Amino acid sequence: MTRVLISALLLVMISACSSTPDRQSQSPSLIPDSRPEADLNEAAKLNTELGVAYARNGDFDVALEKLLRALEQNKNYAPAHQAIAFVYQQRRDTENAERHFKRALQLSPGDPNTRNNFGVFLCGQNRHAEAEKLFMQAAATPSYTEPEKAHTNAGVCARSIQDLGKAEVHFREALRLKPDSAEALRQLASLLYERRDYPRAKAFLQRYEKMGPPTAATLWLGAKLESALGDQRAAAVYARRLKTDFPDSEESVSLSSRPAS
Repeated sequence: MTRVLISALLLVMISACSSTPDRQSQSPSLIPDSRPEADLNEAAKLNTELGVAYARNGDFDVALEKLLRALEQNKNYAPAHQAIAFVYQQRRDTENAERHFKRALQLSPGDPNTRNNFGVFLCGQNRHAEAEKLFMQAAATPSYTEPEKAHTNAGVCARSIQDLGKAEVHFREALRLKPDSAEALRQLASLLYERRDYPRAKAFLQRYEKMGPPTAATLWLGAKLESALGDQRAAAVYARRLKTDFPDSEESVSLSSRPAS
């Protein structure tokens, strides 16, 4: 479940921190700060975009350097605080991560992305009630254009403590808000499999397959589902695709070590 949290939650955290950097912002050089205040604010924005770009590529050391410079240029720039919080989290510096999430929330108290992302962090710290409160605040914000993401995050967080009933409620609400939400469909299919509700799990997996690309997790789920439903031929098709497309995945290893039916 920890890996699910990382893939389903943490990797979406920086998506709203800034726009995609243009070619100028891809330069590894820092934006100089010997400028008037208006220029410093723009430099902080550019360095934040640069930091986010490096973070997305997994280069957290360089990302931290850019984001620290952004905060030197504008200590009250909320997106920089949110992005650096994510970077600190990836570096397992939870104290600094929480400090910057809180500062981002102070600077932008009505921002649903900040609430959602801070909720992700708190869930990862096993502070589930606090996380759910932030997810629901984010989802209820009228200006939030993706409330289904907050409900999906809340569902994954509930699943991490085996509160499957609450998790299902959140996933279904996410799908009510956005019926083609691939992540909510995948999560609900997996949850229903866990509850041994195999026919409904298959139905949601099939809906996912129309919306999102196959992953090691969905192919593994498909193999297990078809096997549980007694269709070994269909299970074998999923298994072959898993071994071919994701040979080094944990799911493929699990498949190879699974006893033959």
